[in-house]
Amino acid sequence: MDIKTQEKQNESIRKKMLDVQELRIAKCPSNSPWIRPVRIYFKQNGEHKDWDVVKAHDGVNIIIFNVSRKKLVFVRQYRPAYFYTFIPEKYGSVDLKQYPPSLGLTLELCAGIVDKNKPLVEIAKDELREECGYEAPLEAFKYIITCRYVSTLVCKQTLFYVEVTDEMHTHPGGGSAAEGELIEIVELSIPEVKEYINSEEVQSPPCLLYGITWFLANKPEYCS
Repeated sequence: MDIKTQEKQNESIRKKMLDVQELRIAKCPSNSPWIRPVRIYFKQNGEHKDWDVVKAHDGVNIIIFNVSRKKLVFVRQYRPAYFYTFIPEKYGSVDLKQYPPSLGLTLELCAGIVDKNKPLVEIAKDELREECGYEAPLEAFKYIITCRYVSTLVCKQTLFYVEVTDEMHTHPGGGSAAEGELIEIVELSIPEVKEYINSEEVQSPPCLLYGITWFLANKPEYCS
């Protein structure tokens, strides 16, 4: 897919992405398929304690470098959870003029939840194709690290690195239409990436920051 076609697709996706209406906040149902909140009771050093935990799906994240264009490839999505950090903590309808949906846009690594009984690298390969449109062989994926989010939200995240070329861009990307995904493909040069992570505030999760830091430290041949 050439740059102009990609820009046109992103423009169409952004329009749909920001077409958010009738947003309201309510209690999370106990049968949520995405998270499982629990309270952990324990005794530590003779003292009774408790801790509230939300268990979420494990996931895979992919650092993508297009060697043809010398650019890192990311995705941009509307994240209700991120949007929620900007609005008052109360139930009910949200004034979308006062709090526009654009507040919920995030820049992220290509990623996906682990909800299939298959090797993590195969899930990463599927997400690369669905979200960014690249078809890469399994041997192109390099395992980097597995880490766990800790505090209240708990889940395991596994990070891969893959190098792609323009010739591998054989699919439209943009996410799975069957799952209602709306995903922009974002390419940034190394100077643009460095400028972004040196901003006072980034619209990204920690995994993206780690992924970029890993790339800059381990791929100096692309960073000069």
